[in-house]
Amino acid sequence: MKIKCIAIDDEPLALRQIADFILQTPFLELVEECKNAFDAMEVINKEHVDLMFVDINMPGLNGLDFIRSLDQKPEVIFTTAYSEFALEGYKVNALDYLLKPVGYAAFLKAASKAKSYFETLEKASLNASDDEYLFVKSEYKIIRINLNDIKYIEGMREYVRIHTLTMKPVMSLMSMKSLEEKLPSDRFMRVHRSFIVNLAQVTTIERNRIIFDKDVYIPVSDQYKKKFQDFINKHFL
Repeated sequence: MKIKCIAIDDEPLALRQIADFILQTPFLELVEECKNAFDAMEVINKEHVDLMFVDINMPGLNGLDFIRSLDQKPEVIFTTAYSEFALEGYKVNALDYLLKPVGYAAFLKAASKAKSYFETLEKASLNASDDEYLFVKSEYKIIRINLNDIKYIEGMREYVRIHTLTMKPVMSLMSMKSLEEKLPSDRFMRVHRSFIVNLAQVTTIERNRIIFDKDVYIPVSDQYKKKFQDFINKHFL
């Protein structure tokens, strides 16, 4: 497989170096070199991009804010001269972090990590039944979650927290809207701006609240009340 890449850096020499490293690496394909985040946005809107090598410290819109601004995010490897940005890169689910000046050995190690990630994702996609499993990226891992095991999903700004019957809650960087679109609508329902529930796990409802366990009360907001009430009426004896 070829991983389609763009390099983004406001320093011409650093940009050329990363671009040359991409060209030297057999499993990478250079789509474009971008001098700033705004040029990169134009490329992403026109071309398919799997992976971005992004400088953090750029004028105008820095690399971290650029990543946060994207709805559909290619995977990211950050490049920067400042090691203190490593934690911030982790917070936006970057695959890796390269400290300038970047040597080819370090670049290849990070690129190989990205290759392993994409291969795992591809295998997971081929082996999964769309009706039964959901694959999410959490930290540096891909986690398979059985849809039947999901109790509810909680939105937390840029993240979602998936609560299940069989494992501790899984945090992933994605929007509620994008997750809602991927879940089967006959099995999952959004009942609040911050909550999606597995309808098969709904057992107790009290005063427009769904009760999970003893201390979890999920409100049904006015916006979603009619749709949820229709579901109850359909199954009411």
